[in-house]
Formats: sequence, structure tokens, C-alpha cells
Amino acid sequence: MDKVILDLWNKLPAPLRNRYFLTAVVFVAFMVFFDRHDVLTQIQLQGTVNKLEDDKVFYEEQIDKEEEKRLDMQINQERFAREQYYMQRNNEDVFIIADE
Repeated sequence: MDKVILDLWNKLPAPLRNRYFLTAVVFVAFMVFFDRHDVLTQIQLQGTVNKLEDDKVFYEEQIDKEEEKRLDMQINQERFAREQYYMQRNNEDVFIIADE
């Protein structure tokens, strides 16, 4: 049995029999596949980060739009009340034209 294993070992090219090379291969395999911070986990985390950054940009744009609406509403309170709540003065008639 030892003779068979020794023959297989000697058939390997010299760089593959080097113990430092073998140690490096085992270390890289451990880091890539078995470590807590393996490559697959890092790819998933990067995908999550990218999604969150996209969400952040979307919500910042929404905040800017709503801030503009709020400022417009404060400046033009009367127009806002007339358009949104159909308010009118006592002596005027309001006609609503709806687009179809």
C-alpha cells in the first residue's frame, strides 16, 4: 500500500509536491470556500450594499420632490386649497374640468 501511494506521489510534478505550495493551496481553498467571510458571502453582501445604495438614491429623490411640494404649498396656500379641496369664496362659482 505504501508503495502505491509513494509511486503516485513521485508521479506528481515537482512543484505540486512542494509543501509550501500545498500549504498555500489549502489556505486559499479554506479562505475561498470555508471561511466565515468566504467569496460567496462577500458577493451577496456587495449585492445588498448596491441595492441599499440604489434605494437611498431613490428615497433622496422622493424627499426632494416632497420638499418642493411642501414649499410650493406654503407659498401658494390658497391655490393649494382650491385645487386639492375645491374650496371657494362665498360669492364665486367653481367649475371643474376633468380630462378624459
